[in-house]
Amino acid sequence: MTIAQLSMFLVQLLAGTGVFLVGVHLLTANIEQLATGKLKVLFGKTADKRLVNVGVGAAATALIQSSGVTTVLIVGFVNVGVMNLYQAAAMIMGANVGTTITAQIAALSAFPITTYIQVLVFIGIMMDMVCKTDGMRKSGMILAGLGLIFIGLALMSDAMKVNRDAIQILFEEVTNPFLLFLIGVLLTALVQSSSATTSVVIAMSVAGLTVGSGGNEVLFIILGTNIGSCVTAIMSSFTAGTNARRAGLIHLLFNTLGSAVFFVVLLCWPGFMDMTFRRWFPAAATQIAMFHTFFNVTCTVLFLPFCSWFVKASELMIRETETVKKTTTYLDERMLSSASLAISQLDKELIRLADTAMEAFRTGYQSFAARDKGLIAPTQRLIDEANQIAQGMEGYLIRLSAQSKLAEERAISNLHSNLGDVMRIAEIADNCTKYTRKTINHILEFSESVNMELDEMIARLEELYALTRKAVLYKDTGLLPQINAVEDGVDALRKRLIDSHIQRLNQGACKPESSSVFINLVSNLERLGDHLTYIAYTVEE
Repeated sequence: MTIAQLSMFLVQLLAGTGVFLVGVHLLTANIEQLATGKLKVLFGKTADKRLVNVGVGAAATALIQSSGVTTVLIVGFVNVGVMNLYQAAAMIMGANVGTTITAQIAALSAFPITTYIQVLVFIGIMMDMVCKTDGMRKSGMILAGLGLIFIGLALMSDAMKVNRDAIQILFEEVTNPFLLFLIGVLLTALVQSSSATTSVVIAMSVAGLTVGSGGNEVLFIILGTNIGSCVTAIMSSFTAGTNARRAGLIHLLFNTLGSAVFFVVLLCWPGFMDMTFRRWFPAAATQIAMFHTFFNVTCTVLFLPFCSWFVKASELMIRETETVKKTTTYLDERMLSSASLAISQLDKELIRLADTAMEAFRTGYQSFAARDKGLIAPTQRLIDEANQIAQGMEGYLIRLSAQSKLAEERAISNLHSNLGDVMRIAEIADNCTKYTRKTINHILEFSESVNMELDEMIARLEELYALTRKAVLYKDTGLLPQINAVEDGVDALRKRLIDSHIQRLNQGACKPESSSVFINLVSNLERLGDHLTYIAYTVEE
């Protein structure tokens, strides 16, 4: 092969690989956006049952055509405490099974019908240009991605067919199992996709090329791809918490141990490929894809009963070194790749923010009721904590909005609105501390009946918050009539309290200088009820 021929071969091979990767990206990104609701349901089925978690991991990966995305999401869930390591271990095993679907699709390139599948690129692009609905346009891009996958595979196979003799001589020389295994690891780590490496190997088989003597050698590359596929999850866990790093390590341990077992089996049984997959399947591409599936399914069956061992090993290898407890948060950058899941986590973070703001309000009101300046500092600390949570949510919402689709913009808009309403509660808490200072500094006094009436209004607000919290967390519109009734009661109480205060002023039971504090406080309490009701009604939208 001359330098010119080698250059042309590399250009064609890289072009084919590029088209293939673009196709995989289009397929994965658009399926993921269309399937975010289904992903949310799938990940919501996490339980302590290992088989269920394996099924969830496999189904999610098959759905979005990327074990890397699934594993990154699993690491994210572990990082925010939504999923424990035992659940994550089983899901990671399932994700390895689900990722073999891509290789099975690539194996179809060995059949003549795939030539016609390439026309899907044209159909998909036309759907994207002509269709008005977002769902149909995404569907069109999925078809275009699928077509590009087969075009990329065809380009790679054609490049190899043209230079078949020269390439065959090169690959016949590579017979060392360890070297082949390392090639699989490095290529997959480089492109961060085991599917891409496996598909290149499949394209070689379609072109009639064999690795080494044509025995088990090609399988060592496939084993290597499983180790290289761990790079994405491990890189994703670098900046995460201890348990998230352990999840990435479990992925590596599982794939490494599985590859080691099969490596030994293939070394000890040189005729494995000839006695099994070559006998069962006529097409070389199908043989490779089937081995890939067989490997991952077998490893899952073998190691699933030992999930706890993987968890314990990860805990021994990655020790808990944090001396200061990290503030719990439901937000994780990994979730941004799936808008539905990110919005679900934002809802939980909103509840955490609301709990903090309400605790600040309770402490602030208690400082007023007890005339205790010592409670002002704890109130301010809670308000500062609420501000930090709100800032984190605001930045997260901005990043999510930049990559979300139209259907999710309403939910994101509602979260922005709710964020503002919750922070008004924190402001009311701050106002309570101001009333405390003014009451103490000016030696203001209120009658016992005033304190009782205020306590009644506080009790109504606590009831309203409990209902609002439940409505937002469970998206329960059935609670809105109850919320309306309680909020009407708060409004009625405000009017009654102010009317009663005016009567006491006329009777001389209250001093005029206390009016500004009392009326402002009651008005603030009524506003708090309004903000809670606004938050609750975003569930309806």
